[in-house]
Amino acid sequence: MSHSGSSSAAVDSPAKMRAPNKKWQWAKRILTIAFFILVPVLLLMLIKNIEWEEVEQALRSYSANTLLIGTSIALFSYLVFASYDLVGRKYTGHSLPARQVLPLAFVCYAFTLNLTAWVGGIALRFRLYSRLGLDPGTITKILSMSLITNWLGYIILAGILFSFRWVDLPDKAKIGGTALQLVGFILLAIAAIYFWACRFSKRRSFHFRGHKFTLPKLQLALIQAGLAMTNWLLMGLIIYTFMPDKVTYQTVLGILLISSIAGVVAHIPAGLGVLETIFIAMLHHQLSKGSILAALIGYRVVYFLLPLAIACIVYLVIESRAKRMSQKNQSE
Repeated sequence: MSHSGSSSAAVDSPAKMRAPNKKWQWAKRILTIAFFILVPVLLLMLIKNIEWEEVEQALRSYSANTLLIGTSIALFSYLVFASYDLVGRKYTGHSLPARQVLPLAFVCYAFTLNLTAWVGGIALRFRLYSRLGLDPGTITKILSMSLITNWLGYIILAGILFSFRWVDLPDKAKIGGTALQLVGFILLAIAAIYFWACRFSKRRSFHFRGHKFTLPKLQLALIQAGLAMTNWLLMGLIIYTFMPDKVTYQTVLGILLISSIAGVVAHIPAGLGVLETIFIAMLHHQLSKGSILAALIGYRVVYFLLPLAIACIVYLVIESRAKRMSQKNQSE
């Protein structure tokens, strides 16, 4: 059974199919080599930049109940995060079961957050999905839908927070409130255009840099927005759980959204230093630097390091069972 969800391959002649398959084999080899070189290097960079004594001290300052709540929210967030790939499953029509998709997606997102999208989002996703039997075109569509889903939720939440000025800025930054509000209006307009296009656009397919993108139905677009908004809300809730009561949830969420863009632009694994710098700059008028850093260390432990440790184990399990799962998928 084919998992591509497309019938176009059926009309290709064997001669035409051999060249793409050969190229894909070479691409997989290169991605595999790059993956096994990059992962240890990036992991060492990540570990090197973490002050483990500070992590221990910060965690000891929190009650077991607080840590349990933060960890529970993080795990639920990853479940929602992994569900982005179920949207991709619905969009592409591939037949991999959810019990295979969710663990795979969990691994990819944990590596993406810690070691950049090039490792988790692209190299690792292509490797694991291809081992389970999906073709590169389908994997690309899943990746595209995942990115659109994530940033659609971001755009809507940021648009709402910025438009209503719900982020409590320090006095020196108040002058930028109007500009941030304007950004909020623009973001909401972008989201509205996407929903309108999904519902009413007569042209359903678009080409961008050689890739074809087909608009999903409005129902699927709304599911995208709901999942991504929930995930971003949960991420903000984790940080808020570790923060003192002096700061509001919407402010924490707004700063997280601002710092996430900065982290993407900086291309720093796990956004190390970027998240801390922006939170301190935005909250120093309300909280001490120590309390802010403690909250962010707690956030990094339960949302970055703990899932990464679990993801490494799950990855090894998937790798060991991939061939058997692929054969089972083809026989069903």
